Amino acid sequence: MEQLTHLDEQGRPRMVDISAKPDTMREAVTKGTVHMKAETIELIKRGKIAKGDVLTVAQIAGIMAAKQTPNLIPLCHPLLLSEIRVELEIDESNHAIYITSTVKNTGKTGVEMEAMTATAVAALTIYDMCKAVDRGIRIDNIRLVKKSGGKSGTIILE
Repeated sequence: MEQLTHLDEQGRPRMVDISAKPDTMREAVTKGTVHMKAETIELIKRGKIAKGDVLTVAQIAGIMAAKQTPNLIPLCHPLLLSEIRVELEIDESNHAIYITSTVKNTGKTGVEMEAMTATAVAALTIYDMCKAVDRGIRIDNIRLVKKSGGKSGTIILE
């Protein structure tokens, strides 16, 4: 079994030393889903949620969250991000909003955590803005779907 990189020889937590790694172009794509009642989807589409424009606020929240990842996740390196995209798609037939986050940089370590954080916070923002009208909202299936760059190259999971 490989040694965990975030533990030193004594088993104490540490930030991984990436100083010797080469800079490469990196990208990560993550997805997640927010399920809700059909009536809630309709309120979002018509702009009738009391807290405001759900999709725009969730998109901005996801972008802001990606930039805050090292402040939220212990031992994550602070990274200079070159692109953050959070895309939201309403699926009326399944009463869901699909979130896709893409994060890019050129650096020594990947951007998977930044993309995952963007997706999770966008989903939580949708929940927060709609919970007053729909207590049964469910967030699920937040996952990495693609990453590229670095030693492992491109990995496509779906």
